[in-house]
Amino acid sequence: MNNREIVHGFDGFYGFLRDKIRAARRFAARLLPGPRAWRGATWGVILAAALVWTVMSAYAFAPAGPVAFILGLLGGLLAGALLGGIVILLGALLRLVPRRYGWAFIAALPLLLLTYILAISLAFGVISLVFGLLVISSLVGAGLATLTGGGWRRLTRLRRGLALASLAVGVIGLVGGAVVLFMDGFARTPPINAAAQSADNVVPLALPDPAQPGPYTVRTLIYGSGEDRRRPEYGAGVDLRTTPVDGAALLEGWSGLRSAYWGFGPEALPRNARVWYPEGDGPFPLVLIVHGNHPMEDYSDAGYAYLGELLASRGFIVASVDQNFLNLSFSANLTILTSLKEENDARAWLLLEHVRQWQAWDATPGTPFYGKVDFDAIALIGHSRGGEAVALAAAFSQLPCYPDDASVTFDYDFDIRTVAAIAPVDGQYKPGGQRLPLEDVNYLVLHGAHDMDVITFMGTRQYARVRYSGDRPYFKAALYIYGANHGQFNSDWGRHDLFGPAMQLFNLRSLMPAADQEQIAKVALSAFLEATLRGEDGYRALFRDPRTAATWLPDTLYLSQYQDAETVRVATFEEDIDLSTTTLPGGTLHGANLTIWREQVVPLKNGSLETVAVYLGWDNTSSEGVPVPSAGVARYSITLPEIAAALDPKSVFSFSLADADESPHLNTQKPSPADRTPIDLMLELRDGAGNTAWLPLSHFALLQPQIRGRIGKADFMSVVPLSEPVFQTFSFRLADFAAANPHFDPATLAEITFVFDRTPAGVVILDEIGLNP
Repeated sequence: MNNREIVHGFDGFYGFLRDKIRAARRFAARLLPGPRAWRGATWGVILAAALVWTVMSAYAFAPAGPVAFILGLLGGLLAGALLGGIVILLGALLRLVPRRYGWAFIAALPLLLLTYILAISLAFGVISLVFGLLVISSLVGAGLATLTGGGWRRLTRLRRGLALASLAVGVIGLVGGAVVLFMDGFARTPPINAAAQSADNVVPLALPDPAQPGPYTVRTLIYGSGEDRRRPEYGAGVDLRTTPVDGAALLEGWSGLRSAYWGFGPEALPRNARVWYPEGDGPFPLVLIVHGNHPMEDYSDAGYAYLGELLASRGFIVASVDQNFLNLSFSANLTILTSLKEENDARAWLLLEHVRQWQAWDATPGTPFYGKVDFDAIALIGHSRGGEAVALAAAFSQLPCYPDDASVTFDYDFDIRTVAAIAPVDGQYKPGGQRLPLEDVNYLVLHGAHDMDVITFMGTRQYARVRYSGDRPYFKAALYIYGANHGQFNSDWGRHDLFGPAMQLFNLRSLMPAADQEQIAKVALSAFLEATLRGEDGYRALFRDPRTAATWLPDTLYLSQYQDAETVRVATFEEDIDLSTTTLPGGTLHGANLTIWREQVVPLKNGSLETVAVYLGWDNTSSEGVPVPSAGVARYSITLPEIAAALDPKSVFSFSLADADESPHLNTQKPSPADRTPIDLMLELRDGAGNTAWLPLSHFALLQPQIRGRIGKADFMSVVPLSEPVFQTFSFRLADFAAANPHFDPATLAEITFVFDRTPAGVVILDEIGLNP
């Protein structure tokens, strides 16, 4: 068959197909309604919708009167007509462009949105970028096509000008956009550091810098399956071989593509880790570190070597656990369509299986760790999803079975004394559908104000859920760090909290240097382990007030929270909906001259803290702008109930306070960020004999205005608020009040009053009022 016959045959087939399509259209035209029927259908839809909306308006608007009814009825009909007109207009605009361009535009839209979907917190920026890119690329393409291929000579002068203008605008847009997208971002003026303005009473810690290497020589080794086909370090050359464990009961969504990549499935999960350990007889505390979610092909477990080397030199055995096979993968997950579901419980369980392996080595003669592990001093450190996993592991260790399936038995009962979470998620896995309660464990959470992945301070929710029975000297602490991001706590993740083009929308110029962020992690985690596993209680002062460690920590803004097992929680505002009662039975709450007094769940950038606090607002200026008389100053008082534990001058009065960033008057605009200044107030304590003693809040520190973590290159990009309430714990020794008034008797403390007389107006959020006898 020659070429002419092939072409002839194709033309014949095409003609046959065209005739059949035309015949189908003619047949369909006979079935479809005519113009008169379409007009009737239109009026039918209009009358049906109008009738239903009229009935709805009678219920919704008529009770407010006939005017409200008419306005509501007409307003709804007008809104429906307007929306329909917009949809028709969009359809008409699509018909104005050639089908080929419309197809290309519509096809490009989801691809570009999917490319930038990881930057969902900057959704407005994503939409602007995607549509801007489509428009600009259209202009450039149109200009080039028009001006090349001999088209220039056939154009009129007007069309030549339009083509040149299209090309110029498109090129300027592409170049300008590329400059903005590929630069690191823009320098931001740091916020006021309220704590630094009121540091006169801070006493520096007289202890060794916990970030300095210790006296031990550090040894390293790697343990694993010995059969890892992707990672040579866990292949045949491992120093210690481990057996796989079956995690299939805890994993859902493991794809065949994931098995094909790794060479194993959920029923044979390897126990792999890098180990740093001190040379010596021991026994040494055991610290397991686990990474979080990250592309599984870009391995994460080596990124904590800076912590492993430091802690091992200070006498801790450290293992950085490999869980990369549980991480995300666009290939193994078919572009997130078949991802693992709520796998943090599996991450937690696998950590406990690692601890079980360490138990075996400690009990087996001839292993490097025979008799060298102190199982009364176990700590778990987790980052991101690993930060939730370590809390789950501490809870699972004390359970007889898996919370979602009693047939999966647990028999661990490890003494996990300490849990530290770095920028953790919260609620990715909920045991029994509820948030994780955690009891009798030391807990630390670190979070950066410029975290571009976990954009809200999720870890503060788990911090709030940690409870103590009072049997052992546990404590919990939280540290919020200006300039810290998500990734620089892991040296392999670095500045890019997300991956791909999405990072082009984020402002990296706001980040602190990686070395500074690692230094913060080294100071905080090392001090926490020294305090909780070795009983070096002096380091607790760092978590009560980071300014005590100013010579160790980089110069940035820190907000800290602290509470220990000895704290008597007087008022947490969780017990009921009565604004006048305290958590400790028998106490009462009073307010005077407050513009705002309410208890509510505290919001975060995304979701809420899921705990209740009291909001207190005041405005001590009259309508003429002059101060009100002292009798009219806003006050909030706690009349204390009987406290079983005896108080004395060494006792400590503490509370958590946050700026609410709202107006002290309802339905009025809040102050602009530029007008915000640190807040001060007075604390008045009264004893049983009526003697009072006063100290300003600034005796400890001024209250920090909300920190705006401006993570996008432009503020309009963010779909979530730029700031959120972050609490600071304020602690006052009763001895300091006694020094202010020698007649004041701390042992008979009867009432605590917050007097809002040092800042003219504001709104604060108060929580966790407590006493440490």
